[in-house]
Amino acid sequence: MADVLLQVEDLTKHFGGIVASDHIRLDVITGELHAVIGPNGAGKTTLIGQLTGEVAPQAGRIRFDGRDITALPIHRRSALGLARSFQITSLFLDFTALDNVSLAVQAHVGHSFRFWRDARKEAALREPARAALKRVGLANRADAIVSNMSHGEHRQLEIAMALATNPRMLLLDEPMAGMGPEESARMVAMLRELKRDLTILLIEHDMEAVFALADRISVLVYGRVIATGAPQAIRANAEVRQAYLGEQEAVSTHG
Repeated sequence: MADVLLQVEDLTKHFGGIVASDHIRLDVITGELHAVIGPNGAGKTTLIGQLTGEVAPQAGRIRFDGRDITALPIHRRSALGLARSFQITSLFLDFTALDNVSLAVQAHVGHSFRFWRDARKEAALREPARAALKRVGLANRADAIVSNMSHGEHRQLEIAMALATNPRMLLLDEPMAGMGPEESARMVAMLRELKRDLTILLIEHDMEAVFALADRISVLVYGRVIATGAPQAIRANAEVRQAYLGEQEAVSTHG
């Protein structure tokens, strides 16, 4: 039986009268790219928030590598190897790409931010930062000032910052949002390479990208998982098509 790295059991979250998570059950297997799709308001971002520790569930359990992490704070989950691509919500626009990723390395290992000037000379910070930039295709943009980089490059940089924490699993919340076709194609190619080495949970609206990348897909509607399976099984599922995919005509024309 395949090893389950992340296990979600009956995760429940209400916001007033709105059920954002309705007894969600979800397993992510080591080495897979597992996509979560669903219409706006389905509860996808709330799910990610609960997995990272930003949102506390009212019921249910989250296990990572067999350990119950339901009550652990964000930094403890990160230390165990769970990283969210956009957990650092703002880039330092006046710094270089390399500086930004070095800061992520520094934060993860617990160095003091007061010595940032000296940290620019620390190989222990710069070398893993350069390696992370290379993995996302930004090796030649290491010295670029972030404010001069494109939207797509910002997304790549945020993923590099997550990679700099040396995670076992990446949680990606709509990494292709706001991208044009060329930038989306680059992101898909980059994620295809990353999935060789990492377990990835991907939330994404771009159905073409999801069906190109995912090993398995879970469909979330009104906070409830209505189906989980291989891409072709999800594409053929009548309930899924009625609830969601039927509105996405592009899905039926790709793959």
